[in-house]
Amino acid sequence: MQSRTIYLIGPMGAGKSTIGRMLSRELNLPFRDTDQEVEERCGADIPWIFDMEGEEGFRQRETAVLALQMEEPSYVVATGGGIVTREVNRRLMITHGFVVFLQASVATQIKRTAKDKKRPLLQRSDREQVLADLYEKREPLYRQTADLVVCTDRGSPRHVIQEIKQAYFSK
Repeated sequence: MQSRTIYLIGPMGAGKSTIGRMLSRELNLPFRDTDQEVEERCGADIPWIFDMEGEEGFRQRETAVLALQMEEPSYVVATGGGIVTREVNRRLMITHGFVVFLQASVATQIKRTAKDKKRPLLQRSDREQVLADLYEKREPLYRQTADLVVCTDRGSPRHVIQEIKQAYFSK
């Protein structure tokens, strides 16, 4: 059995949490979600953190959570969409794990996040433009960080998991 953490990176709505939970069950590894960890450690939800500390405050908390996970055994970790914006986060994931970029088109992201009220960056009327701008800025960072790129627009989560497992065990 591999002993590396699997980090799932990608934009909002790519399926990081859903695929992460399923993959963790399949590999019998604990599952972590960096956004949930930040909320639990802070005692507040992400929109509140953004309101009180701004995006930079949230990103600092996110890096602290990521660094703490380096000291623990292997996990499947679903990260927040913007985790790659900090170079320290990219370096931590590359050094300590197997990084999978779950790629999703803006159209897919719009569909999957339509009813979500917990994403501070999407609490605007121009959601599609926000998602397109974020993707354009972050996509090169996702690619540079990833060991594997898997598109989640079509096909089942089961197919995505099989693709991840095959690459993970062949590395």
